[in-house]
Amino acid sequence: MFKEIISFFESIDPVWGALLATSFTWFLTALGASFVFFFKTMKRSVLDGMLGFTGGVMVAASFWSLLAPAIEMSEGEGFKKVLPSVVGFGLGALFLFVLDKFLPHLHINFKPSDKEGIDTGWHRTTLLVLAITLHNIPEGLAVGVLFGGVAAGIPEASIAGAVVLAMGIGIQNFPEGIAVSMPLRRQGLSRRKSFWYGQLSAIVEPIAGVIGAVAVTFFTPALPYALAFAAGAMIYVVVEEVIPETQQDKFTDIATLGFIGGFLVMMTLDVALG
Repeated sequence: MFKEIISFFESIDPVWGALLATSFTWFLTALGASFVFFFKTMKRSVLDGMLGFTGGVMVAASFWSLLAPAIEMSEGEGFKKVLPSVVGFGLGALFLFVLDKFLPHLHINFKPSDKEGIDTGWHRTTLLVLAITLHNIPEGLAVGVLFGGVAAGIPEASIAGAVVLAMGIGIQNFPEGIAVSMPLRRQGLSRRKSFWYGQLSAIVEPIAGVIGAVAVTFFTPALPYALAFAAGAMIYVVVEEVIPETQQDKFTDIATLGFIGGFLVMMTLDVALG
């Protein structure tokens, strides 16, 4: 099955491949959000475990799918070889830092008084969706730049690696969709609105994926920087947002085990299939 999927993506333009792959990750978010039609509530321990799993996948993907290839494809030795990854990683984290400071948002398990970004009167629902949207920007970008590297003919960038990354992100997007829609339902939103906002948080992934693929296609030398940029942004999200969201209640051990599980799943996928 995996070979057939790779053959399909190899037969189409990589930019279209990036769009399809990130549409798949969005679809799994929507699939997770659809659980709100069948359940009104979900145990906090399960939600924290899901968020922990999300963080584990993101950290593993940051190294195995992004940083390691970025370092491998950089020229030179020693400090010269690692410099593009250092610069890109730092810029990616700085990019999310700036967005975090200016974009109004509220993390899932936080009180309304803990909202971040520019002060605004926006509804709590909007702030929650924007918080998850921040998670998804670097994820879509990561898939896109890998497909862009394939389009540019860079040997270290492979369709298999890009597809595996999309699979890993899609897997963690499924519980993330649940973790967004369920709290919205608890706040009193209808099932339809909870689903709508839950899936909407990931619609940015196809957009970021196409932008990343096109940008790398037109400027091939930027690929190591772009891969590290996506990694830096993802690590920033995990440390600043995902992990703190799992530490607001008494289920921190479950969240930690979820994190370990997510890391192992992504590492296994990348090494075995990528």
